[in-house]
Amino acid sequence: MRQITWKPIIVFVVFFLIILILASATAMALPGKLPLGDFRGVMMMLAWLIYIYAYAFIVYRVFLAIMPLPQGEIPKNSRAEFIYHVYVLFYLIFFNSIIRSRTPPIPLMRLIYLILGARLGRNTYSSGLIYDPIFVRIGSDSVIGESALLVPHIIEGTRLAHYPIQIGSNVTIGAHAVVLAGTIIDDNAIVSAGAVVTKNTRIGPGEIWGGMPAKLLKHRELRDTHLDG
Repeated sequence: MRQITWKPIIVFVVFFLIILILASATAMALPGKLPLGDFRGVMMMLAWLIYIYAYAFIVYRVFLAIMPLPQGEIPKNSRAEFIYHVYVLFYLIFFNSIIRSRTPPIPLMRLIYLILGARLGRNTYSSGLIYDPIFVRIGSDSVIGESALLVPHIIEGTRLAHYPIQIGSNVTIGAHAVVLAGTIIDDNAIVSAGAVVTKNTRIGPGEIWGGMPAKLLKHRELRDTHLDG
């Protein structure tokens, strides 16, 4: 794992101070003027925390819009490494605790992942963990099972890289399964519970994979659900 240098730390601290100032000003301007009675202190603190995360999401997205994090290998002492370290500081300080706690309801987690940059189709939800959402694309009507992991990054010693995970529509990722960087899963496929899909694997349409490492088990029998007449 590479050490975070002082330059990205300074940039993140500046962002952090901006977020605190904006959140404090907004909390004072809005709920600060309401007659909250005995609950004023509690409500002000709650509003302040909500505004901190709201502005953190905004500043994070603005930063990545200006300085996009590229996919692929990240060389040492490169511009991509600088961007990555600022990016990872946002996760360590703000977002990782939300994602890993799994406290928000699943529909709210879908919204959080969308804000963090994941591309999720209609009626697709995750009760697992999606790391590096900006490198994850999932089609419609798919589900990520309980405690499953989607991991688009590669951290192997000093090697650091991101390779997108692409998942099609009507796909099921079973509970506690792990899908690693560079994997492509086509429509109607199933990854069995507890399976480990290794890097750069291609799972074809309607295939069922399982095991550690995951291998093709069989093809899914798809039934036509349309009624005649």
